[in-house]
Order: sequence, then structure tokens, then C-alpha cells
Amino acid sequence: MPTLAVNIDHVATLRQARMAGFPDPVKAALVAEDAGANGIIAHLREDRRHINDEDVERIAKSITTRFHLEMAATDEMRKIARRVKPYSVCLVPEKRKELTTEGGLAVAGRVKQLKEYVAPIQNDGIKVSLFVEAAAEQLEAAAEIGVEYVEIHTGHYADAEGYEERKRELEKIFVGIAHAQDLGLKINLGHGLDYDNIISFSKIPHINEYSIGFSIIAEAVFCGLHDAVSRMALLVADFSV
Repeated sequence: MPTLAVNIDHVATLRQARMAGFPDPVKAALVAEDAGANGIIAHLREDRRHINDEDVERIAKSITTRFHLEMAATDEMRKIARRVKPYSVCLVPEKRKELTTEGGLAVAGRVKQLKEYVAPIQNDGIKVSLFVEAAAEQLEAAAEIGVEYVEIHTGHYADAEGYEERKRELEKIFVGIAHAQDLGLKINLGHGLDYDNIISFSKIPHINEYSIGFSIIAEAVFCGLHDAVSRMALLVADFSV
């Protein structure tokens, strides 16, 4: 059965808006777990705009489900990951002025560099995922690097305007999923997924995990975090295996 991993970054975003001590992303992680989340995601950005180092340390020590750490492929982040030892790390691109991650990591043409980068992390027993576009060259490079997982970027589909554009973007993802599976990669999906657009993936077999954050935190404003996570977890639980 596919699982749900809840990204709690935007709980920290709300905290940082007032530079306050609350809301606490660790408390959010525990509520999400109780509501049915199978994993917790936090993105420790280089600029620390929301999640900070203390959050990462506390999340790793507090939750009982899987902790997925999103990070850029820098020496600093690798040192943090190897110290904290999350269940997995997902390497993502970062731009200083972006509102959120804008696209997949460019792995094609960087196989040797990234293979050397992830090796110490994998040797520590930490699983590695790459956040990539559903393009053959990126997926093939990911397989060559030797990671176990890819998270296919669903943002272009989520942001598409009009039926035809959404259909085109969805088909690209479907083709990418099939190709990644042929390469032996485990598939996670994430970025821009919400309670409505996620239904397009309900009949796609062998998806490992759905990574969802903003839509759940936004919905929680109106119904509470426990209910918002629970509703998404129930949706995912009904999907094809």
C-alpha cells in the first residue's frame, strides 16, 4: 500500500513569520503521526528560512515513524545528515529567491559527482532519494548513481492551467513512472499535490509514497491538523498498490 509522508516545513514558516517560539513543527510532526502519516518530511534549507537545525535534531529524536530529510547536495548538509541519521535524505535543488522548490534536481551529467556525494550517506545506512523531473535522462542518471528512490516532481501537473495542459503533464509523469520502475527505482511522488489533483494517481500501481505538505497545512487552518492529515491518509490508503 502506498504511504503518506507529511512535510511540516510550513508550520515552521508560520512560526518564522513572527519569529516566535510557536507553532512548534515537532508538535505538528507528532500530530501528523497520530493522524496516520507514515513519515515526516522537513527541508533544512541553506538559508534556514523555516526549518532550522534544532528542529531537525528534535524531530529525529521525537517521532517514531520515518524521518525524511530534504536537503541540497552540499558538504554542510551531508555532515548534518550523517550526524542526525534520518531514515532517508532526498536531494533537492535550491535557489535563494524561490518561494518553494521550483523543479527537479539536474542529475544527468553529474553522475560521478553525485555518486561520490551520496556514497558516505548510504554507507551510514541512510537511504537516498533524488527529486527529479519525469524525464528519461534524469531517471537513467538516478539509476546509474545507485540511489534506491526517486521522487518525481509533480509540480508542473499541479500548476497546469486547463484540461489539455494538465493531461500533457500527467502523461509525462505516467511515462516517467513506468520508465523509473523498469530501471528498478522505487517511486515517490510530490510537489503541489492536494486533495483533488492527487486522485489522478489513484490507479497507478507500485507508488511507494506521496510527499505532501502545503495543501495539508493550508487545510489545517480550517479543520485542524489531525483532521487534515487523516483525510489525506485515508485517500492514499485507498489507492492502487
